[in-house]
Amino acid sequence: MLKISHVTRRFGDKLAVNDVTLEIPQGQMVGIIGRSGAGKSTLLRMINRLNDVSSGYIEYDGVKTSELKGKALRSWQRDCAMIFQQFNLVPRLDVITNVMLGRLNGRNPVLNLLQIFTPEEQFEALKALERLDIAQTSMQWAQTLSGGQQQRVAIARALMQNPKMILADEPIASLDPRNAQIVMDSLRDINSEGITVITNLHTLDTARAYCERIIGMSAGSVVFDGTPDELTTDVARELYGADGLKEAFSEAMTSTSLAPIKAPVLPKTPSNAQQAP
Repeated sequence: MLKISHVTRRFGDKLAVNDVTLEIPQGQMVGIIGRSGAGKSTLLRMINRLNDVSSGYIEYDGVKTSELKGKALRSWQRDCAMIFQQFNLVPRLDVITNVMLGRLNGRNPVLNLLQIFTPEEQFEALKALERLDIAQTSMQWAQTLSGGQQQRVAIARALMQNPKMILADEPIASLDPRNAQIVMDSLRDINSEGITVITNLHTLDTARAYCERIIGMSAGSVVFDGTPDELTTDVARELYGADGLKEAFSEAMTSTSLAPIKAPVLPKTPSNAQQAP
């Protein structure tokens, strides 16, 4: 169980996350949605401890992870793998080495410095790449791969950590529809093995299609927490605003190759009378 209790994060005068309380059971696949600046990324970064909480606490399996330091913190960051929108691969290293970098946490620093990996680690890296259908790229430089391939390498690297949880921060935002679906299918497959997956998503159809639970954030606060069926047009309007609602559904219809969601008809007001779908 991941427990987030009254968590707030401030950056100077800016309130990025405001008094968020959530409980996420082990093995759930959760999508966090909302406009840019809603606090989605900051929340994930606090779970992984890339950012510290300003107040409140985060707990996993009875341990307050928001208070961990040193070796205990590194162990938590190994158990809680992070996937980023920009992949964060080393461009001039080959793919298999990038994947094996997922094992750096907890290894001998000298072996890490010399990039010496055991045959067992190399075999595990190849298995992870094969699982994501990109084993054939193992000896290529990472910079030669397409964006979708690089994101799959990033997922393989996360799997090398043998995590209990995977956090994915806008993992498909920069991908074409086909690669977006491959990445989301991969995350759902990982989740089916009992690994908790929490992913920030900008598109409504992807959240509905892949996530059993959807959390909506606005201005740093959680304003929706429910199932895909409970994500109504009224809720979406609260999350995205009348001006952003059409854009959110429009992006949803082009973001993946899944069947599109019918965009809602907005009431014709002077501000949107010419823009209603």
